Amino acid sequence: MTIAASLVKELRERTGAGMMECKKALIDADGAIDAAQELLRTRGQAKADKKAGRIAAEGQIMMAVSPGGDVTAIMEVNCETDFVAKDDNFQRFAQAAVEVAAAQQPGTVDELMALAAADGRTLEEARRDLVAKIGENIGVRRIDYVRPAGQLGTYFHGTRIGVLVDVVGGDADLGKDLAMHIAASSPRFLSADDVPEEIRANERRILSEQAQGEGKPPEIVAKMVEGRLRKYLNEIVLLGQSFVKDPDVSIEKLLKQRGATVKSFVRLEVGEGIEKKSENIAEAVAAMHSGG
Repeated sequence: MTIAASLVKELRERTGAGMMECKKALIDADGAIDAAQELLRTRGQAKADKKAGRIAAEGQIMMAVSPGGDVTAIMEVNCETDFVAKDDNFQRFAQAAVEVAAAQQPGTVDELMALAAADGRTLEEARRDLVAKIGENIGVRRIDYVRPAGQLGTYFHGTRIGVLVDVVGGDADLGKDLAMHIAASSPRFLSADDVPEEIRANERRILSEQAQGEGKPPEIVAKMVEGRLRKYLNEIVLLGQSFVKDPDVSIEKLLKQRGATVKSFVRLEVGEGIEKKSENIAEAVAAMHSGG
């Protein structure tokens, strides 16, 4: 059957799908544009399911404040390539997702994706449509929230690292400095008291094995282990770290000097902990030429 170009154009504007995909959907739907739109959505869902297993380790860290101003949401939204991370369609989806999160504060990503954005579609429907349009695996990986008791310090290193830190006392400059420090030094916990016992026990075991291998008496080994454990804890907790702007001062000392305390912080980095697939280009080219 013949499909008018104007109908193809309208379906393309509605869905963002390619011209040939729109034309085929209209033919399959006997020219009914609503049915063709539904067909495209179904086919897009199939594409999204097919791409779901592909590694998405690029993307952006996004932030939004709740309408009441009392909650700030921070979110990692992933795609497969840095090129798509800069795409307007991807950025609009990511912004819509973090705004819904800030407004409704769902507890999990699954709960978030079931919520509706401003255009009436659920975020999961919007995600699947975007996957069909762009051709990459796209997804919200994690969300966190800060309900500040004091001033909220923020710092974003480009679009790849985002930090929120809740500081009681001090001033806005201190909050910004602390957020920048957290971005650079990546503390895992706020204080030594927050480090789980299993992490302490595992590190103590490793340090004990190292010290025993140095042939020291048991009482010396015990002292060495405890000293090295304190050093390790200072490296992974915010309060024990040396301030990046003045390495002679610890964060704990800096806060005392400024009459401030840190209640909590969140640091997100794009792709953190995702194992990316690496490919040796020379080996890949050689394999192509050898037929392997």
